[in-house]
Amino acid sequence: VLAASCSLSVASLPFAFLSSVPASLPAAVSWYDEFQRLYDTIPCIEVQALKEHNDQVLHLSFSHSGCLFASCSKDCTVKIWSNELDISLQHSSNMRPYNWSYTQFSQFNSDDSLLLVSGVFVGPHNSSSGEIAVISMENFTLLSRVRNKPYDVFGCWLNETNLISGNLHRIGRITSCSVLWLNNAFQGVESENVNVVKRLFKIQNLNASTIRTVMVADCSRYDSPDLLLDYEEQLAASSTSTCPVFDLGSDSEEEEAKPKQTPEPAVQELPDDGGVTAEDGLQQFFDDIMEGRVRPAMTETELETKVAELFIRNRTKPPEVNLLPTESNSKTKYLIFTTGCLTYSPHQIGIKRILPHQMTTAGPVLGEERRSDEFFDSLDHVIDIHGHIIGMGLSPDHRYLYVNSRAWPRDCVISDPMQPPPIAEEIDLHVFDLKTMKEVKRALRAHRAYTPNEECFFIFLDVSRDFVASGAEDRHGYIWDRHYNICLAKLQHDNVVNSVAFSPVEQELLLTASDDTTIKVWRSPRTVRIQQARKPRPRKLLFSWLMNQKS
Repeated sequence: VLAASCSLSVASLPFAFLSSVPASLPAAVSWYDEFQRLYDTIPCIEVQALKEHNDQVLHLSFSHSGCLFASCSKDCTVKIWSNELDISLQHSSNMRPYNWSYTQFSQFNSDDSLLLVSGVFVGPHNSSSGEIAVISMENFTLLSRVRNKPYDVFGCWLNETNLISGNLHRIGRITSCSVLWLNNAFQGVESENVNVVKRLFKIQNLNASTIRTVMVADCSRYDSPDLLLDYEEQLAASSTSTCPVFDLGSDSEEEEAKPKQTPEPAVQELPDDGGVTAEDGLQQFFDDIMEGRVRPAMTETELETKVAELFIRNRTKPPEVNLLPTESNSKTKYLIFTTGCLTYSPHQIGIKRILPHQMTTAGPVLGEERRSDEFFDSLDHVIDIHGHIIGMGLSPDHRYLYVNSRAWPRDCVISDPMQPPPIAEEIDLHVFDLKTMKEVKRALRAHRAYTPNEECFFIFLDVSRDFVASGAEDRHGYIWDRHYNICLAKLQHDNVVNSVAFSPVEQELLLTASDDTTIKVWRSPRTVRIQQARKPRPRKLLFSWLMNQKS
């Protein structure tokens, strides 16, 4: 019997749909077996509600072993829970003594010895400053703290001992520079002769955009993905052992990143042969303005954007190309983040390759040496979403990127970067193959959000081997099947569902966190039956007691 707080959709699957099950799917011996898999293994039965937080619960994260999980909340605590049959609170850290307003994100490092916790500083309403704390899982002591700006960069682990943070430098009213830093988790105990921080990348932002929501994808996992969403490729993979090619370089990258829907002002173009320096180009541009050769007249915002574009043309390090999976770069990782080029709302996904020698704080403090005229790093690839991105998550094998977004109107024109287009209430869940950088599935739909652009917040999603789950503002969590792109279940809360998390070792266990201050624990019907079978039945206990009384 399913809990009343869950709505299950599997029974509505048509016979003809399941009778055409691809033979490559797990347990796809017959349509009945596949129906049973879908019905019996979905974590849709509420078995426990955790109420130790006293404010909105914003984020959940499991340890890689699945033995622990952490929760972040507007009550400014990060709580660490023991994942047993009955989940129990193991530790709670209050971050208010460090001038935090609330905790918003957490992540265990790869060996589960450290916990990264991201939070927001107390400050004015429009403050964007945050901080990252590193907590030891051995004794729950605070090891280090790192500034993080804007706070919704969140931060992430690059490897066992190094984490990535952000900083933002304002250049003009709508122009800025994002710097991504690599930090050693043990800054407080390292020798003063050893680098504990190093600059990774410095990226120019246009039209009030900034870099946010950083995460790291491990390319070495692509050779043995848990699931191939392209069935033709899956069949080919079974008959060949050739290595995939990781090519993020694109001759058309400039066209892809260029704002196509905004008409360009009539400006004399600079030569492409590199013979004109940025300073010469700027001087000529200003001369054109003074002499009236630039038409139509530009607003202050358009002028700032054009000056920034001219400046970075000769001040940006070119992107890397031909990223072949050789022995020298088999350990390459990709830094993935949200960004933009037209407005402040995040509408693009930026991808930047991290090479093995960049994965340590050893070496020059300010990062890899570059020519004196190379101020900024370019992106290796940009994916345009054409909407406001409100969530991202990687599949367990890091092959696929799932993106929650709220679409802009078709053919909309952005004339003012401070006034982005209205966004849809429906949330689209896009799926991108990070090997090909292409969308591989039609967008999943079912969940909704209602807040406007300026109040839009992140809704965290999670992906297991067979399922993908997401929160929503409609007071439900949602579960889809990755094979069929169908919504399988709705998980009810009393308020917005901010975050979901599958156990990494047991996809039939799912957690949901909500503004209603609770964390709900969901298990599959199969798991619940197994657990109930292990419990002694009351009748047997009563019979045993009576027999003991007689004796």
